[in-house]
Amino acid sequence: MNRFYLLFSIRRNVTASLLAIVLVAIATGCQNQNQTAQKLSEDTTTVQKVDTELTFNNVDLEQADEQGQTVWKVKATQATYSQDQQVAQVKNPTGELFQDGKPVYRIQAQEGEVHQDGKQLFLKGQIVATDPKSGLVLRGNELEWRPQEDLLIVRNQLTGSHKQVQAVAQEARVFSRKQRVELQGNVVANTTEPATQLRAEQLTWLISEERFIADRAIAIDRYQDKKITARSTANSGEFNLKTKIATLKENVQLALVTPPVQVASNFAVWDLNTEIVTTDQPVRVVHHQEKMTMTARRGRMDLRKQIAYLDGDVVGAGQKGQTINSQRLTWTIPTQLVEAQGNVVYRQTQPPVSFTGDKAVGKLQDESLVVSSSGGNRVVTEIIP
Repeated sequence: MNRFYLLFSIRRNVTASLLAIVLVAIATGCQNQNQTAQKLSEDTTTVQKVDTELTFNNVDLEQADEQGQTVWKVKATQATYSQDQQVAQVKNPTGELFQDGKPVYRIQAQEGEVHQDGKQLFLKGQIVATDPKSGLVLRGNELEWRPQEDLLIVRNQLTGSHKQVQAVAQEARVFSRKQRVELQGNVVANTTEPATQLRAEQLTWLISEERFIADRAIAIDRYQDKKITARSTANSGEFNLKTKIATLKENVQLALVTPPVQVASNFAVWDLNTEIVTTDQPVRVVHHQEKMTMTARRGRMDLRKQIAYLDGDVVGAGQKGQTINSQRLTWTIPTQLVEAQGNVVYRQTQPPVSFTGDKAVGKLQDESLVVSSSGGNRVVTEIIP
């Protein structure tokens, strides 16, 4: 049976006192019938008004569910209780929210609304909600607690902090049992070591697993000395806070700032500690400034050294129409050096000629590749008419 301890007991005593006042007023009024009728009407109105709205200072409110387990304990500087609405309006509430009989959040606010049925608790103004177990702190201007759903909602200028994470969003929906936070609306999460920023319209934060998951568009930027060094976007993905590894899926675009190189694939794993990006799906690497493009069945990119390692049906193309085909290719971007191996075919337009061999080394951009063969094989040269 639900309990609303303080307000119920005080209301019962106040009602009894008010009833005694009414009886005295009636007895005294027998001396003058005209005055009695008028005074009785006024007193009845007063009693009804006080009976339906009672105000108390410095109160403790405790609510339990049907099983007798506490769902919240709240202290307030003032509480106004309405019997008709079964609601108490409180000022400066502080206290604890419970789940399964154990405290799961410490809360404070400027004002609030407490429902007698134990299904909802609303707080407003300078909200601070703290999970003592995980260390998660949520701040905002509105809080809603639904104990039967194990759901805490904080919204309106929401900010969240937890160890190495600082986040902002329009709303947070927290499930204490699952240690899951669903951030919604213009989500921006910043992490440290290395400095990383995640942006999404909706982001799920698995606190105990130290993971962020996005089932829709997500952007991840890496910072160094407060400057962006690389940025990525994808249709979905996740970020592991412990390993600092981002897994990106569908329409993946990863771009270096300097030099302006872009990596595109439908799947990529980005280790932000080592700054290495790997993919086992078709990949495209473009150097926009040099107008160079490389494609392959799979690849690996060392962002720190700016070297691309491509494997499987590699095709490279330069701005003058020159191309190279091979099974494997290493592209050192700062020097533009290309090392190709396996069924190498190099073609250029000026003069129109092609070379076939086992290996090629040189600069595709400058059309200065040297094609060679091993094991007694010869390089095949073909002049294109």
